[in-house]
Amino acid sequence: MKNIELIKRIIPYFKRYKDILIIDLICAAFTTAAEMILPLILRHLTNVGLYSPEDLTMSLVFRLAFLFAALKGIELVASYYMENIGHMMGAKIEKDMRRDMYSHLQTMSDSFYNETKIGVLMSRITNDLFDITEFAHHCPEEYFIGGIKIIFSFAILSGINIKMTLLIYLLIPIMIFFASKYNRRMRRAQKAQRVNIGELNSSIEESLLGIKVVKSFANEDLESKKFNRENSKFLSIKSVFYKAMAGFTVVTKLFDGLMYLSILITGGYFMIKGEVGAADLIAYVMYVSSLLTTVRRIVEFTEQFQKGMTGIERFSEIMDMKSDIVDSEDAVELKGVKGKINFVNVDFKYEMDNEYVLKDFNLSINPGDNIAIVGPSGAGKTTLCNLIPRFYDVVSGEILVEDINVKDIKLKSLRDHIGIMQQDVYLFSGTISDNIRYGRIDATDEEVREAARLAGAEEFIENLPEKYETYVGERGVKLSGGQKQRISIARVFLKNPPILILDEATSALDNKSEQIVQSSLEELAKGRTTITIAHRLTTVQNADEIIVMKDRKIIERGSHRELMAKEGYYYDLYTKGGLLLNLN
Repeated sequence: MKNIELIKRIIPYFKRYKDILIIDLICAAFTTAAEMILPLILRHLTNVGLYSPEDLTMSLVFRLAFLFAALKGIELVASYYMENIGHMMGAKIEKDMRRDMYSHLQTMSDSFYNETKIGVLMSRITNDLFDITEFAHHCPEEYFIGGIKIIFSFAILSGINIKMTLLIYLLIPIMIFFASKYNRRMRRAQKAQRVNIGELNSSIEESLLGIKVVKSFANEDLESKKFNRENSKFLSIKSVFYKAMAGFTVVTKLFDGLMYLSILITGGYFMIKGEVGAADLIAYVMYVSSLLTTVRRIVEFTEQFQKGMTGIERFSEIMDMKSDIVDSEDAVELKGVKGKINFVNVDFKYEMDNEYVLKDFNLSINPGDNIAIVGPSGAGKTTLCNLIPRFYDVVSGEILVEDINVKDIKLKSLRDHIGIMQQDVYLFSGTISDNIRYGRIDATDEEVREAARLAGAEEFIENLPEKYETYVGERGVKLSGGQKQRISIARVFLKNPPILILDEATSALDNKSEQIVQSSLEELAKGRTTITIAHRLTTVQNADEIIVMKDRKIIERGSHRELMAKEGYYYDLYTKGGLLLNLN
């Protein structure tokens, strides 16, 4: 993206703090006042000393000194504002951009997360926006101050000698032309660096999250090699960046020397001709020195500028991504939900697949039905359940909840009425109470305890030292599998949804834990439309109806008794030990 496009993306964030920005720029102007006035003061004092020594009095010296001191005092106050409030403006802009990016990521669909590494996203939310504070604060200041000095210096220097001034200012665009080539190289290297740090973060996250697997296979050396490979790649990209920055610096220093050389030659020439006085030359050199100082500051800011622009570009790339699961314009709220669900001629395949997972699929579920779905892996069981809350959208056909197409229901409203429990329970790092209350944030302590009681979790919670305030650790590592499942059940009890989806919720548990959790799930299912996906057939024999899927379609359906009487596919699976095997 071009710089102008990126600047347009960040302007709305500046507008929120325009009052601070305006005052900050006014302060920036004041900070240049003392620096720009000093050469004029010295020029006047020198001219008086050379040409009117009788007028050179201490009264004049003190008046000029007071003027400079007053300007310096204003500069100190203005600098304090810029360093404090100005920097906070930059920090607030960074905060706002990070908030907007995080909120946008919350809207992205499952397919986006299937294709994107979490470590890369973490890098974009954190590292990519670190430099926005300095960029947002210094960019307006540096260019505003630079503009003032260039214009003011040109006016003063032209008054001294227009020929010398035109020569000096002719060198500036030439310098910018050559420096811009290195600028572009720095920009490309900076972006590559940001991409690589995301990959590095992802590698670290993956390795540390799987540390038990790493240790169990004694593959620490392998992981170290993978890390060192990415780390070395990061160094090589840094090398490219610093090489470009070195070239940029040399170019600016070259033209810096050419300007002083031009002043030395042309200034001496015009002094010999009597067109420039000694005081004028002193003032001229001071203004050019101030101008070059400004150029150097902009050069030093260039690295920060490129980091900021790269951060904005990476931010824009995320913000420009659109979720494929969004509310329709006329989406409605769900009301009076009883739990009626219909699949009508549904076709579905994943974005990267050519083969359909479901083809012309039809299924009707009445309010309050307890439906079990069984079948071998790959039959489409989990996919079917993921389509109801619109984690994915169907290719064709429709899914109706209460006779309303799910695409015409507001996503939040749809998902508010669905409770989902999966095999891999996710608990947030926090207390047991925090995790149960996640089902309904405004729940009271009494409601949290009642949900735990209904889920069969109350007994083990009360035996913990901190009870409901027990810290569960990252992803609930301090609790057993059965305990985590019961907390997740309590969470759904608290949400109290009319539709319940149980996706192999007990398959990872031992027999004893499974019996406890299964009892809690049966309690949870009462009075709700329940869809259960299970590997263990013994856990679904009490379902109102069992749907048997194979080859991505329904091949049998009926109660446990009816299916056993048919002595078909379900019968074969059940008589092999009640376990659903991965058969074709």
